[in-house]
Amino acid sequence: MPIRDRALSHAAIRTIAAAALVAVSATASSANLGFLNNTPITYMKQRDLQALNNAAQIALNTKKDGESLEWDNKGTGNTVPINGTVTPQETFESDGLKCRKVTLVAIAKGQTQTWMPTACKQSDGKWKLKKQ
Repeated sequence: MPIRDRALSHAAIRTIAAAALVAVSATASSANLGFLNNTPITYMKQRDLQALNNAAQIALNTKKDGESLEWDNKGTGNTVPINGTVTPQETFESDGLKCRKVTLVAIAKGQTQTWMPTACKQSDGKWKLKKQ
């Protein structure tokens, strides 16, 4: 076999091996996240997440601790109806920023999912999740 053909053959084998490794890694990764199957997050598309973010911005700006704002994904184009609540829980100051713990709830296909992050108000007036 000429040197050029051997080089192409080795390149093809490396490409196939890399693709196989990626496929195995993806399978293992999704197996580790199997507990998320059929939870609201698995049905959410980018526009649904934007609807939740918009509701969170409004709730964090207008609701008192313990007051909830209802949200839904109507108008996002998703065929799976998703709704829930955003409830600010605790307001405090951190690193000179106004922060609030918030409970985010999403309900889809009979399943409920809850997140409890902390958001801080940035200098531009928008709330951003605080890295934990």
